[in-house]
Amino acid sequence: MKKAELEKHKGLKIDSRMKHSGTPGRFGTEAAVPTNRREQRERERALGLVPFAVKLDGELVEQIRQRAVDRGEDLGQVVADLLRKGLAQ
Repeated sequence: MKKAELEKHKGLKIDSRMKHSGTPGRFGTEAAVPTNRREQRERERALGLVPFAVKLDGELVEQIRQRAVDRGEDLGQVVADLLRKGLAQ
């Protein structure tokens, strides 16, 4: 092989290693250690929370999100409050 071809192969090998290497800890999963999903589900179950998926109009969802931001509350809490008020009527 010619010297140029050897250098090209070295470059390809380095490039391949860089693509397949993991993300450094300070940027990857170690940066913000998320809770384990199983643990999160167990905590929510202990609080009596149940996942509840519905399909809503986009404008309605945006209004609910905005209300949550204005109140500084979790989206789930705002939806629960709205459902309680609606069911009480």
